[in-house]
Amino acid sequence: MSDSIRIEHLYKSYHEKKVLNDLSLTISIGQITAVMAPSGAGKTTLLRILMGLETADSGRIEGLSGLRLSAVFQEDRLCDNLSPVSNIRLVTGSSVSRDEILCALTQTGLSDCICQPARELSGGQRRRVALLRALLAGWDLLLLDEPFKGLDTETRKQIMDYVLLQFRKIPGRTALLVTHDEAEASYLAQNTFTLPTPSPF
Repeated sequence: MSDSIRIEHLYKSYHEKKVLNDLSLTISIGQITAVMAPSGAGKTTLLRILMGLETADSGRIEGLSGLRLSAVFQEDRLCDNLSPVSNIRLVTGSSVSRDEILCALTQTGLSDCICQPARELSGGQRRRVALLRALLAGWDLLLLDEPFKGLDTETRKQIMDYVLLQFRKIPGRTALLVTHDEAEASYLAQNTFTLPTPSPF
């Protein structure tokens, strides 16, 4: 297995507007790397390219082959009629037991809404379910797109600690955290990379 994921000379434009302009970045395997930039600088586009949801105009990415990916999007993407347990089950299948899911929900302050449909959950509760769904899936590379938005300070600290706990469970796991919050990057990441703001032309 490679010791890094290498992004080399990546370009991406939408309708002639440059979003990624000759981006090169090395993501160390076994570490959390934070990517910071202002809105519109291509952070989410980078993650979508890594996930295979977008295609770069040019450039290459090496080191992804064979890695299992899991992701937290900016949108929660929950099934509104399903409970937190069932939403998590959609991703984990039978690889994680119900007891393990219930334990995770309890550890993240969600024990009082286990049976509620997602449509009845608050924004912060929905965010935590989306995070658990990604964290409990089998993954080698975790992609986190503004994962703690909408959480109050105390809950954010609790969830960041839970992310670190899950990250450290299996050696060799890697995470890419997209954030504009320096405190989040400092708390979670071993490396921080700031995307250059692209030219408007």
